[in-house]
Amino acid sequence: MGEAAKLRVFVDADVLIAGAASPNAHSASLVVLQMAEITLIEAYTSEQVIVESERNLSAKLPGALATFHLLVERSVHVVPDPSRDALAPYQGLADPKDLSILAAALQSDCPWLVTFNTRHYEPGHPAIRVTTPGEFVMHARERLAHLGSLLL
Repeated sequence: MGEAAKLRVFVDADVLIAGAASPNAHSASLVVLQMAEITLIEAYTSEQVIVESERNLSAKLPGALATFHLLVERSVHVVPDPSRDALAPYQGLADPKDLSILAAALQSDCPWLVTFNTRHYEPGHPAIRVTTPGEFVMHARERLAHLGSLLL
């Protein structure tokens, strides 16, 4: 599968936190990050998401910080936060506190935004499908199965 065929996914803070803190190796959040680590998908996030994740983990689950840093290093491309001016065209498409995350996903050419807080990204943008980790894993499995059938 070539670079152009890979799914590009923007990962929100709750997915990074859940992946880092998961006691289950098969949790959907961790599976998304593992798919990125082994290069089945391209995962992106923003500096804002990293800061938010570190702050929440430090306060609530400090034991997961080392795993978080390792997952980010191995799995995720961290992109700069969009400028305030870059947010203007997207006003009203997401909760104001999450608008910069939607804009960063769009600027990163990610047609997928993976989050547990899908309602924060309503009404959304037509170029982005906002989905939960579990829904994304199911889609990725279907796509991989389809690609596999093409090889037979």
